[in-house]
Amino acid sequence: MSRLRIFADNTPDTPESSTSDGDAIARELAKIGVTFERWQAAQPIAPGASPEEVMDAYRTDIDRLVAERGFKSVDVVSIAPDNPKREEMRAKFLDEHFHKEDEVRFFVAGSGLFTLHVDDKVYEIECVKDDLIAVPDGTTHWFDMGQEPSFVAIRFFTEPDGWVGHFTGTDIAQRFPRYGD
Repeated sequence: MSRLRIFADNTPDTPESSTSDGDAIARELAKIGVTFERWQAAQPIAPGASPEEVMDAYRTDIDRLVAERGFKSVDVVSIAPDNPKREEMRAKFLDEHFHKEDEVRFFVAGSGLFTLHVDDKVYEIECVKDDLIAVPDGTTHWFDMGQEPSFVAIRFFTEPDGWVGHFTGTDIAQRFPRYGD
C-alpha cells in the first residue's frame, strides 16, 4: 500500500502526518510540485515479461506523459533480491542528491521508498505497484530499494545520459528511517 509520511527535517523519529490514501498523497505532494498518480495496465503482465510487453501494457499513460513532458527515452529496470550487485546498487541512491531533470518512475511491480527534502520538511513516499512519482528537477531526495530489492519500474528521461545525481554532501539521509526499518 502506498504511504506518505511527512516529518520536520530535525525530527526523524516522529512523523507529523501519515496517510495511505492515494488522493490525499497526490494532493499533498502537488503542493511541492511532485506528481503522484496511480496507473492500471491495459492488459495482464506475466512474470518475466519483456520490457516491450511491460511498456505495451501502459502505452496510453506512457504516451501521454511523453507528450506532456517531452521525454526522449523510456526504459524498464528490474531488480531482484538475488541480484549480486544489490548492495552496490542500493548504496548509489541512499545519499541526498538532486538531478538537473525530473526523476520520473512508475512501479510496475514491487516497491521502493523515495524521500524528498523540501525546505524544512521531509516527505517519505513508499511507492508500490501501480504508483507513478515525478520528482521535479532540483528537488533534493534519496531513494531506498531495501536490503532485498524487488521491483520493476518504468523510467522516463529527457537527456540521453539518463540519471545523473548531484550529491549535497549532507548526512540527512542517514538520520531518517531506511526502507524496511
